[in-house]
Amino acid sequence: MSIADIRKDYQRAALSERDVAADPIMQFTTWFDEAVTAEVLEVNAMCLATATPDAYPSARMVLLKGVDQRGFVFYTDYRSRKGRELADNPCASLCFFWPELERQVRINGAVQRVSRTESDEYFQSRPLPSRVGAWTSSQSSVLASREVLESQLAENEQRFASGTVPLPEHWGGFRVVPEEIEFWQGRSSRLHDRIQFRKEAGQWVRRRLSP
Repeated sequence: MSIADIRKDYQRAALSERDVAADPIMQFTTWFDEAVTAEVLEVNAMCLATATPDAYPSARMVLLKGVDQRGFVFYTDYRSRKGRELADNPCASLCFFWPELERQVRINGAVQRVSRTESDEYFQSRPLPSRVGAWTSSQSSVLASREVLESQLAENEQRFASGTVPLPEHWGGFRVVPEEIEFWQGRSSRLHDRIQFRKEAGQWVRRRLSP
């Protein structure tokens, strides 16, 4: 079978305006909970797209670690490629895909760092190896070999053998403050349902988009 011949006809569900909450964060939470119930693999995995100031894009998968009316939160090394690009161009897109439910959610918005207090609270909730790892890896920098990384890890395991690991200055959270949120439900014959929320004058405006 050629790549061009791979296709799936979506027939699981529909999405009408009367089914969607007036608040897109509430709608996202509903869909997220349903994805958890459906045992979607890596349910909080999302594609994060950033861009340089001259509009050169890059995308990668990261994990959602919080969502509320303020926005969508993930954590990273601020020195990483995404960290540097967000510092220079604080806008991003997120995309969730839950194939078991034939659903997708797309989010566009401005990006801001979360507070150090919030970052530290999350950091201290992480398993010890993950906290030590944050001190070990200089994310996105060139690494001479795997052995160099493992040597640095061994040093840090000794350094933090007590289990007390402070939050690194170079590590913390970003919050994507949504300006657009689109809910996509797969439908037959590629005539998908797309309901978009867009912030206009401080209020969410809902509209249907053509598939």
